[in-house]
This record gives sequence, structure tokens and C-alpha cells, in this order.
Amino acid sequence: MRTRIKICGITRVEDARAAAQAGADAIGLVFYPPSPRVLGLDQARSLRDALPPLVSTIALFVNPPAEQVRAVLERVRPALLQFHGEETPTFCEQFGVPYLKACRVKPGVDLLEYLRPFSGAAGWLLDSHVEEYGGVGESFDWSLVPAECIRPLVLSGGLTRDNVGVAIRRVRPWAVDVSSGVESSKGIKDAARMAAFIAEVRNADV
Repeated sequence: MRTRIKICGITRVEDARAAAQAGADAIGLVFYPPSPRVLGLDQARSLRDALPPLVSTIALFVNPPAEQVRAVLERVRPALLQFHGEETPTFCEQFGVPYLKACRVKPGVDLLEYLRPFSGAAGWLLDSHVEEYGGVGESFDWSLVPAECIRPLVLSGGLTRDNVGVAIRRVRPWAVDVSSGVESSKGIKDAARMAAFIAEVRNADV
């Protein structure tokens, strides 16, 4: 199986193109105002338009109003939505667009119990439980990942070129999601780091 790769928190056209050139399957566009990687609608549309065919865009939200999601769908037209907060299944499903539901992992949280109501999601994303939402460079204990899940898993949280191979071999996720691990500063991706990260993913798939 080939592990899919998402580069999240893209803010510049040149970074979107570099991610695609290096072999990323998708880029993440952040619509969470407190994030240093947050995008406006026109900026996000320009990033989507810069991508070559077969590279997808994923719009990330944290407890958004429905009107915000609809505005992004109308203007940006992402292939997938990602809900990273405390959204309900009913909220996530109302837009009629495939979505990922994130769970922030910490000891004592029953991941299957939390995610089971989201059986209609395209996949479940597992991230580190930190005060901020996403992109802070901290990993979690991968032994907490359930052995059997009913939806494809996307592994996130503190991944870098140095640990992604171990993570893939241990968890065997459908996809991995990286943000700060391939940055030179918040929101600014480094082309060489993206290429090195993707090369390590490919090595782990062998």
C-alpha cells in the first residue's frame, strides 16, 4: 500500500507547487482565524488554482459557523472538508461533501467511542492533544491508536522526516498529515524539507 501524503497549512503559491512537485497527494488550507496559517477566500482560491491535476485541496475548520463552510465551498471548492473541533456528525454531514473528522489523542480518551458516531466520514484523523489546534510540532503516543478502525486513518501530530518512517511502520495509516515539520517558519514551507519528508514516506512503504 502507498501511504498518501497531505501537506497542511499552505499559504503561498510557490509552496503549493513545490508540495505537488515533490509528490504530495493533497494540500491543507486553513480557515481557522487564530491560526498563523489562516487564509482568505481569494488567497485560498489562488492556491487551489496553482495545483496541477490530481492534487487535492482540503479545507480545515475548527468549530466553524455553517455560513463560513458554505462560503469556502462556493468560492474555493475544496475536494474534502476537515473538521478539527467539537463538531457533531449532523453538522459535518450537512454540506454533502466528503470530510475528515479529527480527534486529538491523549491517554484516557477512547478513540473508537469518540469517532464511532462519525462513521460517515471519509476518514478519521488522529492528532496530538495540545492547547492550540494543529501545527505545533508535538507527537502523541502511537500505541494509543486502535488496532482496528472502520474508517481509513490519517496520522498527524509532530511528524517530521526523522520520525515519519517509524510512525508509518508502527501505525500503518492510510495517510500522513504534516505542517510544522516541513516549515522554515509558521506558514512558510521549505521545499527541501517537504521533499525529504515525502522521500521518507516512500521509503517506509517499501
